Amino acid sequence: MTIEIRVPQLPESIADATLVAWHRQPGEAVSRDENLADLETDKVVLEVPAPVNGVLRELRVTTGTTVTSGQVIAVIEEGAAALPAAAKAVAVAAAPVSPPASARDPAGPDAGKLSPAVRRLVEEHQLDPAQIPASGRSGRLTKSDVVGYLDRRLPAQEALPPAVPAPSQPAGTDRAEQRVPMTRLRQRIAERMVQAQATQALLTTFNEVDLTAVRELRARHRDRFEKEQGVKLGFMSFFVKACIEALKKYPVVNASVEDRDIVYHEYYDIGVAVSTDRGLVVPVVRDADRKGFGELEKEIAAYADRAREGTIALEELTGGTFTITNGGVFGSLLSTPIVNAPQSAILGMHKIQDRPMVVDGQIAVRPMMYLALTYDHRIIDGREAVQFLVTVKECLEDPGRMLLGV
Repeated sequence: MTIEIRVPQLPESIADATLVAWHRQPGEAVSRDENLADLETDKVVLEVPAPVNGVLRELRVTTGTTVTSGQVIAVIEEGAAALPAAAKAVAVAAAPVSPPASARDPAGPDAGKLSPAVRRLVEEHQLDPAQIPASGRSGRLTKSDVVGYLDRRLPAQEALPPAVPAPSQPAGTDRAEQRVPMTRLRQRIAERMVQAQATQALLTTFNEVDLTAVRELRARHRDRFEKEQGVKLGFMSFFVKACIEALKKYPVVNASVEDRDIVYHEYYDIGVAVSTDRGLVVPVVRDADRKGFGELEKEIAAYADRAREGTIALEELTGGTFTITNGGVFGSLLSTPIVNAPQSAILGMHKIQDRPMVVDGQIAVRPMMYLALTYDHRIIDGREAVQFLVTVKECLEDPGRMLLGV
């Protein structure tokens, strides 16, 4: 009995997807729930599982094809045995080249945990993941690990896509350029950034915060917190809590514009920007005001891991009433983040840097961070934006205010 493999039902906000990788080829045996292909949307990478045990008989689309919900992309013969080598060679002749077994079924305890981006690189270059040193959390392989391995293993001209000579340069020179298509996620990011700049009156205001109190509080309770909560006490939970206190005082910062109306959100779904190999994504912590520091740290860490692995769900990236982004992890001292539309404001965190400050008339070295709030000036006035940042600053410089609600 033959069974058609169709593109899963895509969410309403997603019109189509791009098939970026096949993990089985015609003539090969497949197991139920095994991932057959990766579909890249403008937000996440989706997997296409096999519905039954059997043999993959036919691929209807090739890598790089744009597909839509319900489209037939392959055919499986249920319960059949794998083709003999000769027959398989004939079937594969009309399909993309099959990656080696080491790439499809990499050895090691984390074999099934390769992100789509890593898996695609491994298959494309016919690598054995077990031979590549991994630097990711829990020993996982990252895209940077694979790229670095390729740079060490191959000459530069082989490790990179074929270069396209610049039209203005004569043939034979050593100057070259590459033309690489944007991923769907990068296209979506570009579209949203341009849309935000074109439709909102964006303005940024700045302040700085002394993180001495937060540092001391973390140092005093770090070990016990990690033992009881099962997660490290970072800085992000403090910033989420501080922003929620400020949003409660200035609800227009938590609002959005719809046509000629201002929609005030009476809940606090906080987006936390995460950088991945594919680009920036913003998982959303729902009802963050109802969660403690431990819950926030666990949820943010789990979202970050799944986002980098490419396994985060689409619904975890939608919605949100306010966003926090931390450029400080990359060394940024100051920046002007762009609002994540249709939200109306975004807080930018930056690098913590020891600087001389005047404290009670004396010069003292303090861990300082610049804060940036970019906001939609159509509905948020400068007074509200400045006072919002002042409230965040006060909460972080005296964390007890967040517990007492003062």
